Amino acid sequence: MPKDIRTPMQVITTTTSAIHEFLKKSPAQDVINWGRKNSLWFMTQPMGCCGVEMIAAGCSHYDTDRFGIIPRCSPRHADVMVISGYIVRKYFPALKRLYEQMPSPKWVICMGNCSISGGPFYQSYNTLQNIDEIFPVDVYITGCPPRPEALIQGFIELQKKIKAKTDKGTMYGVK
Repeated sequence: MPKDIRTPMQVITTTTSAIHEFLKKSPAQDVINWGRKNSLWFMTQPMGCCGVEMIAAGCSHYDTDRFGIIPRCSPRHADVMVISGYIVRKYFPALKRLYEQMPSPKWVICMGNCSISGGPFYQSYNTLQNIDEIFPVDVYITGCPPRPEALIQGFIELQKKIKAKTDKGTMYGVK
């Protein structure tokens, strides 16, 4: 009876973070980033007067779809959070929960003076300051309120950062 000659299987173990680190340095990441930058879906959660400008940017006059920027109502379908307007202490836990429900990689855009520095509500008892210490903000859009064109330009800047790999968005939970 012939002997079954088999070589023992060599098992190589690795971690998920090692795979992600390998992908970050490989040309495959360029293809992945190309797809990501051309399909930025932002979560619609208008706050304050900047929210009206954000809604206007999603309408047909500005047609953000041509840039691959599509508004979504669910945090589980969005990868960009636009913080538009002031954040009050009572709304902060809900906003944090929405951010945590977004899949990785995810990006944050601060729109308007209220979200960046507090605006006219600076050092108010109920308005949060320094949003960039809470969320990893990638793009700041100044103005009170900024025009829809400025929001579109902010998305274009985010696309440039994603292409250049200088964004703060986390890849599959790895920072």
